[in-house]
Amino acid sequence: MAAAAGPPKPKTSPKSIKFLFGGLAGMGATVFVQPLDLVKNRMQLAGQGSKAREYKTSLHAVASILRNEGIGGIYTGLSAGLLRQATYTTTRLGIYTVLFERMTKPDGTPPNFLMKALIGMTAGATGAFVGTPAEVALIRMTADGRLPPDQRRGYSNVFNALIRITREEGVTTLWRVGTKLSPLLSLLLPFSISLLARTHQDLCYCILMVMLQYFDGDGICLLSGYFGDDILCHFCASMISGLVTTAASMPVDIAKTRIQNMRMIDGKPEYKNGLDVLMKVIRNEGFFSLWKGFTPYYARLGPHTVLTFIFLEQMNKFYKKYFLDS
Repeated sequence: MAAAAGPPKPKTSPKSIKFLFGGLAGMGATVFVQPLDLVKNRMQLAGQGSKAREYKTSLHAVASILRNEGIGGIYTGLSAGLLRQATYTTTRLGIYTVLFERMTKPDGTPPNFLMKALIGMTAGATGAFVGTPAEVALIRMTADGRLPPDQRRGYSNVFNALIRITREEGVTTLWRVGTKLSPLLSLLLPFSISLLARTHQDLCYCILMVMLQYFDGDGICLLSGYFGDDILCHFCASMISGLVTTAASMPVDIAKTRIQNMRMIDGKPEYKNGLDVLMKVIRNEGFFSLWKGFTPYYARLGPHTVLTFIFLEQMNKFYKKYFLDS
């Protein structure tokens, strides 16, 4: 007699849908936080040339942009921001999901703490590589408004930017920041580690998610009983990890931003490498200028994380209701 069949497995969304929804959720959140990205980039570029006192604070930057460029000016570079999320978030989520499933044991036991951190770092670094061209376009598009009209690049959208950069400067320019930063990263090991973590705070984020949820109550983590795998936990993990990684990685980030935006002067690049950027910033603008744009950069982390999970949850509910009949 044939054995009785077990209960049917619940229907789940296919992987392609999960990746698609992950990218769309990140893009939806970007629509709301794009002005903060713009302000961060403008503040990091302020100080070059004769504009050393261009922006005093984040609020001053916002007021200046609204006054000079109108309400639409705060959304300059939105198409590049959306493409960055479409490439980075989708790749990161896809790599993470595939590696997590491969490392899960046949009995359903998930990977241990160290393996989760390694998976998060690998997914974040791969996503960052794929998303770098869109980020280069974003930096340049958000920087354009602060330049005199005759010096602006005038990219109409992210695809126009990518095509023109490739045609005018070569395809390797889209990844030029990696080679220019390598001497800096080899010298400043803590910053290079934080740069990996800063790919959406993958390393620190994974560590905090485990700490907030899974440590036992023997005094190791007093907060573990108050958090589940919900929006509040993701928000807290994002904000705490973001504070650490933002403070540690901002000097590298300002070097990255200026290298991605630099021009050729008399046939030579404006900066030799990341160390050259830092030395010029410290010499011309002061040591603490290495943390320009800290406030808007940090302020975008929490809202972006929360909005991403809200959009993702709503899309999953819609798909289950209308396509999985559940």
